[in-house]
Amino acid sequence: MSVPANLTPLRPKRKCPECGRPSTREAYPFCSAHCKAVDLNRWLSGSYVIPGAAVEVEESAPSDTGEED
Repeated sequence: MSVPANLTPLRPKRKCPECGRPSTREAYPFCSAHCKAVDLNRWLSGSYVIPGAAVEVEESAPSDTGEED
């Protein structure tokens, strides 16, 4: 089946972010289910981190030890 020259694809062609091969429609933006799973594993294992503002941990109230300051 020939694709008309004036037909615009739904998504632009992109390289797989894992291996650089052309992406497939089934695994977009990846080239395969394997590369998709590798990326998911990196997110779940904490390899990828989205930067944000530092979070300050509040200190708990001092315990009553009987000592005076």
